[in-house]
Amino acid sequence: MSFSIKQRQEMLEEMQQTPLDVLIIGGGITGAGLALQTAASGIKTGLLEMQDFAEGTSSRSTKLVHGGIRYLKTFDVEVVSDTVSERAVLQQIAPHIPKADPMLLPIYDDEGTTTFDMFSVKVAMDLYDQLANVTGSEYANYTLTKEEVLEREPYLKSEGLQGAGVYLDYRNNDARLVIDNIKQAVADGALAVSKVKVTGFLYNEDQIIGVKARDELTGQTIEIKATYVVNTTGPWVDKIRQLNFKRAVVPQMRPTKGVHLVIDSKRLPVPQPTYFDTGKQDGRMVFAIPRENKTYFGTTDTDYTGDYAHPEITQKDVDYLLEVINYRYPKANITLADVESSWVGLRPLLSDNSGSDYNGGDNGSISDRSFQKVLDAVSEFKSDQMTRSDVERVLKNLEMNRAEKAPSTVSRGSKLEREADGLITLAGGKITDYRKMALGALNLLCELFETNQHRTIEIVDSANYPVSGGDFDATQVKSEIDRLAQIGIEKGLPKEQAHYIADFYGTNAKTVFSYITQQPLFKTADLSLAEAISLYYGLEHEMVLTPADYLVRRTNHLWFQRETLDEVKHPIIEAMAEYFEWDTETKNRYTMELQQTIDESDLIHLKKEGN
Repeated sequence: MSFSIKQRQEMLEEMQQTPLDVLIIGGGITGAGLALQTAASGIKTGLLEMQDFAEGTSSRSTKLVHGGIRYLKTFDVEVVSDTVSERAVLQQIAPHIPKADPMLLPIYDDEGTTTFDMFSVKVAMDLYDQLANVTGSEYANYTLTKEEVLEREPYLKSEGLQGAGVYLDYRNNDARLVIDNIKQAVADGALAVSKVKVTGFLYNEDQIIGVKARDELTGQTIEIKATYVVNTTGPWVDKIRQLNFKRAVVPQMRPTKGVHLVIDSKRLPVPQPTYFDTGKQDGRMVFAIPRENKTYFGTTDTDYTGDYAHPEITQKDVDYLLEVINYRYPKANITLADVESSWVGLRPLLSDNSGSDYNGGDNGSISDRSFQKVLDAVSEFKSDQMTRSDVERVLKNLEMNRAEKAPSTVSRGSKLEREADGLITLAGGKITDYRKMALGALNLLCELFETNQHRTIEIVDSANYPVSGGDFDATQVKSEIDRLAQIGIEKGLPKEQAHYIADFYGTNAKTVFSYITQQPLFKTADLSLAEAISLYYGLEHEMVLTPADYLVRRTNHLWFQRETLDEVKHPIIEAMAEYFEWDTETKNRYTMELQQTIDESDLIHLKKEGN
């Protein structure tokens, strides 16, 4: 299946000529997941994204499929259970993307700042393991003494360190998850086009029956009709809702800004993902995560009201993260000059606190007194001094703190509703929940088709329907990746590069490797064999339209291979200019756009101000 600029115009023409069953606005993880499910269920689906796929929130996360262990402090068991269950589903349908990477949770006795102590973290981890169904497995939790923690992570602050817990978590490639959902949707008949901005709605009386849009590549204005229109635009949800000027719109969203900074791992060696209280008594926790010879850390969580398409990292953001990281790793002395790259994204938080992080009700937070009662009850239960019913009675009588919430604790729950004008809006949520959120929207669509069009939809079993590249046994990931890598090795790739491609693309690596025998793919560009075949695959099968599409969202080269970026960016631009037949003016424009993206990631504006 090809999915390139060659199909783009054909898809736009088809969407204009033939009414769709469903038109999805937004090509982040929520829209991509919904498109996969609707297309696989036989629903004629279109999807429009005003930027590149995943360019907004869905390429700017902490890049984890996080289990949410901190919510066990409030005993929000249902939330964590839902989350780890969905994470297990994601492992099944995209086995080449999430990778098990146990998390270290150091415990400090900082007065009034800690989320857990050594006793409560063990209680939480044991419950977490039961929910994640890993009790007794190689991924079961364990604790470390202070000495064992410092042996593992000698840069960590030793003062006040009590020990640590280690529990199962997963790293993620957020943008790859989006594009592999999109590709599978297209393989099943969906029409998905990036860089097309919705500018208004089409109506039949007061009901929305389609959209007006502008092709950002050509400037062409188009109209697309659909039986149902679904808004999955993340932080932009209210902006799309406000395109209907016929009614008042009550805002649903409270976006917050999240910043991550990347440094060379030699400056801060972190052997495994580490999750810790900031020590600033602000209720936040921060990650420090190793990845591809880098260490990145974040995130901030502050209310945001600026330009949604171009959020910026400020000196205040950087100062906050450097203060936190240097407090927990005082031997590192990280400065702005150490930052090689960075990213900033907006989280689509719901403003009404209608659900806790991930899903479920807003339980607020329990008081310190109640939390201590729970810990005492668990301890007494273990020593046979209390019965199970006694413990349950304690849990039922928790004192809740429901004060105004800081941005870091605002709801990450999701909301699905159909408004009076017919627009269906799916808002909020997290990457871990995307399939379940999409299934809720699909169920609503099926009810509407049944009621209004007398049409029965046979819903795909999305919990067992793999994304593109994930069609192999999820229990045999290592052996499958090794088998795929061998194909590249036999065709002449070095072992390390072949394995990297197999691990990155899953079964789609076979297509990537097939281009080895078609060399040279680009006559004018001086690219390595691995880079050439990866780029060509992106152009032919992943709707790469600009250098940034490839270097930022298809490969993460900008963030985690910054040291080689300067030497590969010009050959990649030359190769793309050849492929697209760009004239000099067009090539120069994309070169300048890429350099602007690099400068923003490099924090050039802050580094210049500091000199």
